[in-house]
Amino acid sequence: MNAEIIAVGSELLTPYRIDTNSLYLTEQLNQLGAEVIFKSVVGDNQRRLVAAAQHALHRSDIVIFSGGLGPTEDDLTREAVAEALGLGLKRDPDILKRLEERFAARGWKMASNNAKQADVLEGATVLPNANGTAPGQWLSGKFDGRERIVVLLPGPPHELKALFEAEVRQQLQAKVPPAFLATRVLKVAMLGESQVDARVAPIYKRYTDVDTTILAGAGEIQLHFKTCAPTQEAAQQRVDEVAGAVEDELDDAVFSGAGESLEQIVGYWLQMRNATLAVAESCTGGLLSERITSVSGSSRYFLGGAVVYSNELKTELAGVPAEMIERHGAVSREVAAALAEGIRYRCESTLGAGITGVAGPNGGTAEKPVGLVFHAVASDSGTEVIQRNFPGDRKRIRQLATTMALDMVRRKLM
Repeated sequence: MNAEIIAVGSELLTPYRIDTNSLYLTEQLNQLGAEVIFKSVVGDNQRRLVAAAQHALHRSDIVIFSGGLGPTEDDLTREAVAEALGLGLKRDPDILKRLEERFAARGWKMASNNAKQADVLEGATVLPNANGTAPGQWLSGKFDGRERIVVLLPGPPHELKALFEAEVRQQLQAKVPPAFLATRVLKVAMLGESQVDARVAPIYKRYTDVDTTILAGAGEIQLHFKTCAPTQEAAQQRVDEVAGAVEDELDDAVFSGAGESLEQIVGYWLQMRNATLAVAESCTGGLLSERITSVSGSSRYFLGGAVVYSNELKTELAGVPAEMIERHGAVSREVAAALAEGIRYRCESTLGAGITGVAGPNGGTAEKPVGLVFHAVASDSGTEVIQRNFPGDRKRIRQLATTMALDMVRRKLM
């Protein structure tokens, strides 16, 4: 069976609120074996809500609405769904009584507009809401000659989640045919999206029963594989098969096959090698250290480092010779190597990492433009330096620079 989620509320169409309910509902539906094929956010407008409901009911087996069940004039989900289904609304005296008792228990007089929360779709089952005043509703039946399930849930996440767990999950489980969904995610560092797809598309296209999605971020490509099968074992085996073939093609560019972040993987490798790391960073301003220490337990392998923005601190804290900076400039291959070697020596670490560059938006020149970054990793076996010219704004350049440095450390340890 397929499903659709409609998040209701004009606030979700502003930059200030995020629809987190649909993420939770998608996870729950997938676990039950239902595939979410559409999601939408609709403002508090009855005409648009009716249209969205009609489209959803025409194409999806399960339609779940979140939000719009409050007491105010702009809470229109009940009315819109009733119109879309051609059903009436009936005020339930038991719900009304419970609402009045809830307010009385707090010493308040219930406002008259709260009474609309007792309006129930004809034929719907009321879903009690232990955490709020708006009960949910469950309706199943034929629409356009096909069986449909319609669920109305309150918008506040703590109410929606508790109500789904208590009232909806079991009913859906009884309705959704047994099916098992399996997913797998591969993460790739420092390759372009088109470059990755050109290499792996001939592989994943052979698996027509597996959905493949490629997501691009700052220095990271994610390949998501998803399939459905009669058993969990069969589904997992299928996604593992395609993921394994893709991983063989991309080789060591794949840093994670189980969802781990790059900083987690670097931590794993450092611990496996019984190695330690120290860093000296200029243009990234501590972001590399922040990413490393975002992993719990990083004190076992990360000794620390220095943010050496000024030339004086490059010399004082990382031991970069002043004459080297004068000769080559702070943004140079030589200074990056000296940062890595100097911080490794000062901290007595197995590896040292150094970053220097021009993050922008100012400070670039024709010879050293914005986005130019030098990365270095030093060890007993020598020092490797990689130069990159990253596109984007300051935030993106800094993110890409730290990803490059982390991937260099990973590859060094491999």
